[in-house]
Formats: sequence, C-alpha cells, structure tokens
Amino acid sequence: MAAQSTVCEFGWKAVDFDLPGVDGKRHSLATARGPNGLLVMFICNHCPYVQAVRPRLVQECRELAGLGIGSIAINPNDPADYPEDSFDNMRRVADGFGFPFPYVFDATQEVARAYGAQCTPDFFGFNAGLELQYRGRLDTSRKELVPGARRELYEAMARIARTGRGPAEQTPSIGCSIKWKRG
Repeated sequence: MAAQSTVCEFGWKAVDFDLPGVDGKRHSLATARGPNGLLVMFICNHCPYVQAVRPRLVQECRELAGLGIGSIAINPNDPADYPEDSFDNMRRVADGFGFPFPYVFDATQEVARAYGAQCTPDFFGFNAGLELQYRGRLDTSRKELVPGARRELYEAMARIARTGRGPAEQTPSIGCSIKWKRG
C-alpha cells in the first residue's frame, strides 16, 4: 500500500537510537552523523519504491559523505509478515549493493515511531546541530528510476552542509507504508 510522508518540521531535533547493523556493529546518532549533518533513511528490502532507487541512494550517500554528511538506513518493517525484510536479507542487500552507510534494524519499531516515519523510503535530513531541515523525496522516481531526474535530496543535503538550512519548498516522499507489528 502506498503512503506519503509529511512535510518538514524545521528545527525538530533528531531522536537518538542504538540499533544493530548488518556489519555486526551497533549504530547511534553519534556514530552515524557527519560534521555537517546526517541523513536518516527509513528503507526496507521488499518495497518496489526502495528497490527502484537503491543504486541512486548509494551514489548520493557516497557524494554526501564528501560534503561531511553522514548517512544511515533503518529498516523498521516487521519481518514476521515480510520475510524479505529479515536481518539476513538486509545483510544480503547491503552487500549486494555495496551500501556505503550502516543498514540497521529497528526490531521494536520504536525509532520509526519516534521519527514519525510513514513510508519506505522516508528521508530525514538534519544539519550539524541535528535539527531537521529536509523531509522530502529523493527525486521524481517512484517504482521506476527516472533517468536525469533533478537530485532533490542531494541538492537539499548539499545546501544543509553549506548553510545549515534546508530548502523552503520540499515534496514529500512516497513509497510503501511501514509494516507495523500487529497489536
């Protein structure tokens, strides 16, 4: 089921977390952030919206690292109903695509709830003070990568790295709804 993220609440402070990564390490805000900011991405393995943009996510995060922006991807989905989103499959996807960022699992879904994540992919761009400056989409791609699309996420995060402020105009992300645990 398709869902859409909400608009940016400028200045909202990033919520800390401590989550296991497919690299065998634990990751938090302190370990993921860069000197100029942090991109928190809620993604998963099974969603066609995420599958379409994985190569571009890798490219964008590599380039953002060069601008001092750290990146982390969090899988909030319940693998009981979506086995493709299991931790072992997360490791397979991260290795297969050469993720240059930690890919972590939010088993309790507490982090996704604290951030107000609504879909995969859902992007949260923070400045060096960990204040939210971007809550938008990667680009115009949906279930298929749009070649030559304007790099909205990259442009916003590059601006945040330079100025500490995100763009006033942002288009919400769209993707698969987060697969919440029952009960």
